[in-house]
Amino acid sequence: MKLSIRHDTTYRYDDQVRASIQYLRLTPQESERQHVLSWQLTLPRPVRAQIDPFGNIFHVLTLDEPHDAVVISARGQVEIDERREAEHDKHSALPFLRFTRLTTADEALREFAALQCGSRRDRSGLIELMEALHEQMPFKRGVTRLDSTAAEAFAGRAGVCQDHTHAFLACARSLGVPARFVSGYLYQGNDQNLASHAWAEAWLGDAWYSFDVTNNLSRPERHLKLAVGLDYLDACPVRGMRRGGGGEQMHAKVDAPPLMLVQTQ
Repeated sequence: MKLSIRHDTTYRYDDQVRASIQYLRLTPQESERQHVLSWQLTLPRPVRAQIDPFGNIFHVLTLDEPHDAVVISARGQVEIDERREAEHDKHSALPFLRFTRLTTADEALREFAALQCGSRRDRSGLIELMEALHEQMPFKRGVTRLDSTAAEAFAGRAGVCQDHTHAFLACARSLGVPARFVSGYLYQGNDQNLASHAWAEAWLGDAWYSFDVTNNLSRPERHLKLAVGLDYLDACPVRGMRRGGGGEQMHAKVDAPPLMLVQTQ
């Protein structure tokens, strides 16, 4: 499958911002699953690409002059191998056993993980864990916050893709299985609708396998990866801070332009 992506993020402020900094993980990498045909960021000023501690392509946009808006645009084309279920990695997966504030497993999450998987630490066990979380935590907007923890979302029995992923990571790590947060895009069907999305990957044997709790999917056929990390804060596409500006309005739009999506044989 070939995808043409256009992702625009616009921040507008009630008052002038004195200075701001944006951390951008908006550039996909080459992998066994995805081949980047072209990719370009359009920013208020040129910035240099870096590699962060998790291997993501990373840009830092610093604006030290007054401004009342920031527009960030990403454009590109990526080919996805729908037949490949896993991705191999030469780097150690052990760092992804570490809990964070957002992914700490409380007693309820530990008991839930143990109940679903028992002594199994294989793909079938984790698929059953994913399916159980999908049933336990229906998708619902507005019931959690960006800083909600896995334990809070699980106790509330609802959430969005970020919460589902944090809950899966908490469960998997409590079982001793390395697992990481993934940000990217999900192709949602023949209407060429593309959406920003989050899911999990777990290290099984010698490769990373995908687990999308929100959509109950264990095959990444329609997923385009941007970044990985221990949790949302490590992998979110755009994260920043500013001085001044008052209130903020953020508008994000993701498109797959017509005629640029074709099925590969």
